[in-house]
Formats: sequence, C-alpha cells, structure tokens
Amino acid sequence: MVTAAETFHQVFRDMCRVLEPTEGEQAVFVARQLLMRATGKSATELLRDMRQPIPEHLDKKLARMVFRILEGEPLAYVLGQWDFYGMTFMVTRDTLIPRDDTTALVDLAVKRLKLYPQTHPRVLDLCCGTGCIGIAMASQVPDARVTCGDLSMPALAVCKHNIQALGFAGRVNALQMDAFKEPEEFFGTYDMIVSNPPYVTDAQMLQLDKSVREWEPAMALEGGPDGLDFYRAIISNYAGRIQPGGYLAFEFGMGQGPAVGGLLEEAGCAVEEWADDAGGIQRAVIARLPLTEPEVPSKGQGS
Repeated sequence: MVTAAETFHQVFRDMCRVLEPTEGEQAVFVARQLLMRATGKSATELLRDMRQPIPEHLDKKLARMVFRILEGEPLAYVLGQWDFYGMTFMVTRDTLIPRDDTTALVDLAVKRLKLYPQTHPRVLDLCCGTGCIGIAMASQVPDARVTCGDLSMPALAVCKHNIQALGFAGRVNALQMDAFKEPEEFFGTYDMIVSNPPYVTDAQMLQLDKSVREWEPAMALEGGPDGLDFYRAIISNYAGRIQPGGYLAFEFGMGQGPAVGGLLEEAGCAVEEWADDAGGIQRAVIARLPLTEPEVPSKGQGS
C-alpha cells in the first residue's frame, strides 16, 4: 500500500479511499487516527509533514491496521488506546472501551465527592476495567484515595498500567475483587463506591452490534436475564462497606433507571440525583446511605 516515494498526503488519501466503504463519513477520522498512531505524530505534526515522504517501514504496519478495521475490529483496539475525561487510556480486548456516556457517572460522583465533609475520602471503582472512572475521579479530587477493583486479572493489568502511565500510582491502586462475594476485611470501608457494572440483558446480548458482540469482553457486558444481577450483588455485598452517610453511584443501561433506583431504595439508600448522558438519556444515579448505622437490638430486647 505504501512505497518510499509516497508522501503522507498520498498515504492518507489512499487510506481514506480504502476505508470509506465500511467507515463512511468516519473514514477521514479513522485514517487520521491510524496514521497518527503508526507514526507517533500529533495532528499538527502530520499537517506539517503531509508533503514529506513517508518512511518505507510504515508500509506493513499501516496495512495491518487498516485490515483490522476492515475486519470490523473497533478503532480503539487497533490503536491500543482511547481518550476519556481528557486522558488517554490503554485499552485491550480484556477491557471495555471507555465511552463518553460514562462521563455522566464521573461528573455526578465528583460533584458529590467535592462536597464530602471528610478529607482524603476513600473511593472504590468496582468492575473497573481500564480504571477510567476511578482515575478520572482522582484527577478531579486531588485528596481522594481510590481503589480500582475487578475480577479479571488481565483487566487489572491494564488498569495498573493506566494508573502508572497517567501518574496516579501514589493515590490509586488496583485489587482483584468479586462483586458477587463479600469483600475481605482488609479492604476496609469506603466513603463512596462507584460502578459501571455489566448491565446488558441476555436478550440484548444477542442483538448487540457486531463491533461490540464479537470484540469486547462478554464478561464485562453480561448482566443476567434482566441486566440487574450486578446491581443486586454490589448492593448486597458492598453497601455494608460504605461509611454512614457515604454514597453509592451506578451507571446503567437505557431504561434501567427505575429498576436500579428501586433496588437502592429497597436497601435503605436515599436516591439523591440522576444524570443524563450527552444524548439526553438517563444514565447514572447516586444514592446516599443513612447517616447512622441501623441499631442492633441487644439480647433480651424485643419479643
């Protein structure tokens, strides 16, 4: 596809032509992203060098990247990274691709955390994947101490890379945690737990777009028959690890808000605020636990 005599402009034009049948209006964007990643150049540097000859060694590299896109692989996996909340996160097929929808959850949680009366609040990002939620929160609340938890060890490896690469090793850590099991005592307690858990229903799994169904990890998508298995498990197993007056915040799928809110209220949490994504779809909720722990009757009391 590329020869030593070709310029960046010629290569870019050819890539757009090859990608247009599958990518449509996004072909120019995809080609630019691939070229930037392959060359290590910024958009400004590429614009400056468009008339310069492109090194011959990039031929096979660019061809492989374009082929992967034509095969239906999501751009983020081909690039090996994706931007979220102003930061660039490493992504692999062991993690979901960070999506703009999730900024609704981060914004909601950060707003409450900034008003939290305790200094150095402890936050748990459960089902963390890349760690994008927990790291984004740490970037906005400098005194927060964040734990990212996930059952998948490969996902945790990606999360740990992102923590280190983005400069949060001093305030963010990553541990293996299972949403369906009560956490070990040494994990301690938290002032806030946030989670974007798997919430795709069994029926929806069969209807997912090919780019999601065939490439992103099913483990991070499947939420059970009604999509609510993880919400029930997290509330049951982890709500008791939140400090009195602390918060539990969730992202959820389209139309799942009433059910998720109902689960929180049934557990004694006070739903305080909802948030929509950029498309106006209700996407996140935050609830507060009671300020005092329920009293446990002493022996001899009651009937």
